[in-house]
Amino acid sequence: MILVIAAILASAGVGAAFEHRWHERSVLLTDRAIRILLFGLMPFVTFFSLVRLDLGSGVGLGLVAGWAELLSVGGLGWLVSTRVLRLDRAAAGTVTICCLLANTGYLGVPMNATLLGHEAIGPAIAWDVAISGPMLFTFGFGIAAACGTEAGDTARERIKAFLTRNPPLLALVAGLLAPDAAAPHALVTAAHDAAIALLPIGFFVLGVHLAREQEVGVVRFPPALSRPVVAVLGLRLVAAPLLFGLFALTLHRVPDAYRLQAAMPCGINALIAAHTYGLDLRLAATAVGWSTAVGVTVLAVAGLVT
Repeated sequence: MILVIAAILASAGVGAAFEHRWHERSVLLTDRAIRILLFGLMPFVTFFSLVRLDLGSGVGLGLVAGWAELLSVGGLGWLVSTRVLRLDRAAAGTVTICCLLANTGYLGVPMNATLLGHEAIGPAIAWDVAISGPMLFTFGFGIAAACGTEAGDTARERIKAFLTRNPPLLALVAGLLAPDAAAPHALVTAAHDAAIALLPIGFFVLGVHLAREQEVGVVRFPPALSRPVVAVLGLRLVAAPLLFGLFALTLHRVPDAYRLQAAMPCGINALIAAHTYGLDLRLAATAVGWSTAVGVTVLAVAGLVT
């Protein structure tokens, strides 16, 4: 767990330092980094993680409750951002995907291992593969394409942008349909190893964006807690685990790992969706930064107490 936190801080710090030192190059580098994630690492990891997933064992009805929880908290995010905060379409879409997308992989899995023990790793990975990944490539990218300023003007253009800028979605479908023989053990192992690279690249991009906004005077450090960011924190870190707990009351023996995964902070993938379709990148970066800081602090304290 300490190594994960250190990797987050180091990656974001390197990104911020790079932006301060080489401003123009950082713009090009972050664009290339996101393209590498979107068109290279993410489809590879998605396909070889899903093709071996046995939906008939080990995942259970608790994952159905997980989908219900995320869709509910995403719906609440949209209602709060449009009806209460009166945000524009791009900002409202950003709040919604920040509520939907949680960091259940690179933070959630090691956090489960640390707080709940080695036996929690399996259920934690099942949640990440069966919920978080598909949620990003379907509803996450779909909302971003519908609300973003760079996805087109008409419904047809936005649907085209959703499909053509979403190669992980094709990998998701292929992974669910392909037989086990299509995924040799060596490639599955390589995909899991490649997934590790997503964490430092993602938080490097976060550090670049936060530093860029600070330089032009848009945000300070730490970034200001605006009303949309507070809404994301409340929905992602408080409402989401409470809703999952409510849904889980109807089920028998829901793994504790599922409850912990439901409480994870905003996923770094919200930045990828915002960048790809033209959502409010400033708001996304601030929400991811604050939720990660608050979520990791709370969970680390909980770990020390227990």
